[in-house]
Parts: sequence; C-alpha cells; structure tokens
Amino acid sequence: MSTRDFLVELGTEELPPKALKSLSEAFTKGVKDGLKAAGINHGEVTSYAAPRRLAIRIQGLQTQQPDTDVEKRGPSCKAPQPAIEGFARSCGVTTDELQILATEKGDYYLYRSTEKGQATAQLLPALIQDSLNSLPIPKRMRWGSSRVEFVRPTKWLVILFGDEVIPATILGLTSGRKTRGHRFHYNHDIELMAASEYEAKLLNPGYVIADFAARRDKIQQQIIAAGETIGGTTEIDPDLLDEVTALNEWPVALTGRFEERFLDVPAEALILSMKENQKYFHAVDSEGKLMPYFITLANIESKDPQQVIEGNEKVIRPRLADAAFFFETDKKRTLESRVDNLKSIVFQNQLGTLFDKTERISALAGYIAEQLSQDTAKAMRAGYLAKADLLSDMVYEFTDLQGLMGYHYAIHDGEDTEVAQAINEQYLPKFAGDELPQTNAGIAVAIADRLDTLTGLFGINQPPTGSKDPFALRRASLGVLRIIVERGLNLDLKALISKAASLHNNLPAADTVADQVTDFMLERFRAWYEDKGIAIDSYLAVHAIRPTKPLDFDQRVNAVNAFVQMPQAVSLTAANKRVSNILAKNGGNEQAEVDESLLSEAAEIKLAISVKNLTTELAPLFAAGEYQSALEKLASLQTEVDQFFDGVMVMADDEAVRANRICLLANLRALFLQVADISLLNN
Repeated sequence: MSTRDFLVELGTEELPPKALKSLSEAFTKGVKDGLKAAGINHGEVTSYAAPRRLAIRIQGLQTQQPDTDVEKRGPSCKAPQPAIEGFARSCGVTTDELQILATEKGDYYLYRSTEKGQATAQLLPALIQDSLNSLPIPKRMRWGSSRVEFVRPTKWLVILFGDEVIPATILGLTSGRKTRGHRFHYNHDIELMAASEYEAKLLNPGYVIADFAARRDKIQQQIIAAGETIGGTTEIDPDLLDEVTALNEWPVALTGRFEERFLDVPAEALILSMKENQKYFHAVDSEGKLMPYFITLANIESKDPQQVIEGNEKVIRPRLADAAFFFETDKKRTLESRVDNLKSIVFQNQLGTLFDKTERISALAGYIAEQLSQDTAKAMRAGYLAKADLLSDMVYEFTDLQGLMGYHYAIHDGEDTEVAQAINEQYLPKFAGDELPQTNAGIAVAIADRLDTLTGLFGINQPPTGSKDPFALRRASLGVLRIIVERGLNLDLKALISKAASLHNNLPAADTVADQVTDFMLERFRAWYEDKGIAIDSYLAVHAIRPTKPLDFDQRVNAVNAFVQMPQAVSLTAANKRVSNILAKNGGNEQAEVDESLLSEAAEIKLAISVKNLTTELAPLFAAGEYQSALEKLASLQTEVDQFFDGVMVMADDEAVRANRICLLANLRALFLQVADISLLNN
C-alpha cells in the first residue's frame, strides 16, 4: 500500500505558554488515536509547538484505509421466513446470497462481505477536528463576530498530504499550503510544496525553530554558556525552561546585571521575583551564592542587544527595589509582635482564626516533642511563631516565600536557630518526593500543623469528597506519614489525632474524629505502596489488623512483601485462609491453652509443640518490630501445617478433641496475626 508524509499546522495568536506542551501532546495523541481507530498505519510522528502554532508531521502515512471483513450472524435456518428475509434486507442482500454457518447448536444464516476502506485524505479533516475539539482547554474564547471558539484566535491552517492540499474548513479557516514565519524577523507567508519541507523552511527563511524539544535544548545550551561567561553556574528550573521555550520562536539569551546592594535581600526573594515576574534565570558562584546577574531570553536577534539588556535592567530594578524595601520594612517588627494580629484572620469559620490555629499547633508540637523525648520548649516556640510571617509585606507580595521569610526574620530577631529553621520547615514536604524537615522542632511543627487541619475539618464534618479536597487533606496525610516513616519516629497516629482533637473547641464530631482521621490517613498508605510497586494485598493484610503507628505499619508491610517471595508463602497463605474459615464458623479462643492430653495424632502433636515453642521464641521479635525475621521463622511451619491438614480431622466427633484442635489452629493463626492477616494474600 502506498504512503505519503502528512502535515497539519494550526496557526494562532500567541498560545498560553504554560499550556503549550500539554496542548501539543493532546493534539498529537488525538490524531494518532483517530488513525489507530481507523486502522491506518504510519511511520514516525513528530509534534511541533511554538508560540503561534501547533503542528504534527507523520511520515509514511497510508493513503488508503484497509478493507475490512464484515461478518454478521443471522437467525437460525429453522426461523420463520419473514425473520430470514428481514435479516437479508438489513444486510442489503437477498436470502439466496446468505451463507450457512454450522454450529453445535444448529445451522444459522451468515452474511459475509468486505467493506472497502476509505481514502485517508477523506478521513483526515474529521480526525483533526475531533482532536482539536478534545484539547484540554478550560475556557475557550471567541473573537470578532465569529462564533468559532478556541484557546486563542486562529490565523491559518495548513493540511498537506504529500504535495497535495487536503481541502477542509476547520475553526473557521480554509486549509492551504502557506505557513508564516517569525513575527518580526520574517513576517511573511511561506509556501510549502510538500509536508517534508515544513521544519527546514520555517527555520530558513522563517526564523522559527518549530520543534519544542530542539528549541528547549538550544535555550538550555545558551543559558548554561551565559552562566559560564560570567564565571558562575546558571541554575535551571525545568518549569521555567519550558515556559520560556513556549514564549520564543527564535530564542537569544542575553545577560543583564543588577546592583549588588540587592544581594542583602534573601536570595530566594530575588530569585522568585526574577523568575515569576520577568522569566529570568539566575546564576550562582562557586560557593552557591547568588550573583548580581540575570539571563533573559529575547525572541529576536537584535542589532543592538545592549539596548535590549538595558531595557530589561530598567524593568528588574524596581522589582528588586520593592523586595529590598519590603525586607527592610518587615525587619522593623519582630515576628512575635505580629502573632497577636493573626486574630484578625479567619482560618476557617468553625475552626477559628489563625491565632487559634497557632495556639493549637504550638501545644500539639510540644506534645509531639515530648513523645519523642525532644526539646518541648523549642517545638512550642516554633509553633507559636510559625504563621507570623504571613502578615509580613514580603510574604504578602510573594506568597511562595511563607516560612522562608519567617526563618530570616526569626534569625534577625535573635530566635534560636532551630526555632528559626523549624518555621521554614513547617511546610515540608510540599509535594511528592520533596525533602523532609531536618530539625526536631521542624518535624514536630510540620506534623502538628497538618494534624490540626485534618482533625478540625473532619471534626466539623468536612472531609474530602470525591476529587474535591480544598484543604489538600490527602497531601497533608501523606506528608505526615512520610515524616514519621522516613524519619523513623515511634509515634502513635491515633494518640496524636486524639490530642489534636482535644485542642479544638466544640467539634460536632468530636466522639468519632480520632477513628475517622486515623482510618483516612492509614488508607493513604494504599497509594504509597502502589507507587513503590508493592502488591496491594500486602497492604490489605496489614491494614486488616489496623496498627496505628505508621512506622510499625510500614515495617509490617515490608515484612509481608518479603514473605510472599518465599516458597512457603503459597501453602501457608492457603492454610491461613482455611484456618480463618474454620474459626469463623466454629469460633476459637487464641488465649486458651491447648490440652496436650487430648493430642493423639503425630501431626497435631508436632504442630502443637512447634506453635508453643514459637510463641515464646517470637515474643521478643514482635516486641522489637522485627516482623520479617518473625515471618521467616513462621515459614518453617509449612511442612507441619501441611501434614496436619493432610492427616488430622479437625472436626472430630469427640467434642473435646474438636475444640482442642480448633484451639491449636487459633493459636497458630494468632502468631501470624501479630504481623498481618496472611489469609488476605492472593498468592
């Protein structure tokens, strides 16, 4: 079957830079999915995305949809004649043209035909339109008197199949073969004679690097070189790199300078101002300190680049001056003096003000520090000052600096270094994989802040519902679990939640909030282990016995996950299921002692001795949380358990013997239940 290269390009006004990559990926996926559904094969697919265009080039696209065999099974050959004739009419044939299909249940009429595939050129306009209609655009716009809607006004449309234009009208545009060059360097039409010319002609004479990845690489190389030129290292934020790539068709890196006096302001504030407001990159010296330079990307090759640089320097100066002014103004007041003003800010209508929350965080942080035998005074002080920087001018202007500015102001106020660091660490981890608090006080405050919010909102009956989680309670839960597990903290979640709930006043669901929040948080472990590649049944086996210490929970899951890899696991899992079913039907007191005088079969005597010995031997392992070692020892019971079930009748006629054997099985299961409910494993 013959093939051709295919090109579609939609020209627009400047597309939203933060959405450009996702729009391009979705556009390409939509077209590829459409071709796959139509059964049309093709070669390499290349996506193009630039500020004023979305494009796709597909090599070796089949010119014809393949023919499809159609087979319809009709009524039985014994069916009434009208039914047979009706089936034939629905297939567009006479009854004589139907075939007979022999089956075990009798003969049936069958219609077979070959549906000829359509020309690819006829299918492409609809595929393109469907893909554009499905783009993830939160809010579409209209322009002029047009009723057409898209993310930005559309300007031109190219659809080429080989060297031919595929006629189509999409988003109010008629397809052609003319694209356009750079808005300033080559603001002219560029005629494409074939799809294969696209990238090369846009590059020259068009001054457009259409490939997003190629443009990104060029920008990265330029800004790295610019950092080396000034004797430093450019720090590259991947999101910022993507954003400036989406803003430029012909990127040229330029280096500007700002006054060194601004370096007295915390570097993070300067970097945030440069990055968010101006889309500048920054450079650091060999010691990691911010240098008084910025690197910007221009969308033109200027004949006088110094003039462009000076213009950017004029723009950034007042921004940095504002940051310096805020910093100096904020330092005139201590953090402690700002705490009382938190009474004017409502945290949540039923949960009081930020001042109320601060008092609760301070008390809970002190309690957590006490549980960990740490300095309660530092934890309480850090909790008390934790939210004070929210009232500073710097944080009001740059909200992402909350916590960090609290650290700087606390140091300026002469607060203890650990207290200051804890103020900054309270928001860690901010996202999956983010760093955790390092200081003891930071750990206490980070846990306390999240648990206060969780208990408060559950206590007023406002848990997350479906995908709605306005207070990010799921993320807060995972943050607490990560801190406790990865920092190896022996903390009981339910005890912490109960303490947090007691610090709130008049929670409507006060009686149930501890259980609700504990269950909600332990359920977050499910996604945690799925991300780690641990089978969900290992989590469920532990969750069934509901240990409320996250560190202990994690140790059990890891032990069960190791157990399922052992050769004895399959047999012992099956035995646990069997024992669980027997106990469910007949009861069984795991606290009762087996009456050795009632043991008669060799297999039950041997198992009873092993269970008794292991009960004593495993006690210190369970107490120390060495669950993997305990399960390894329990795995040694496999042969004896198998022999027991092969040679011993549990449900003996003698009631005393039957009860004694059930008791033995209950004691056996109790050993496993000190780690997890192994009967829930699927291996």
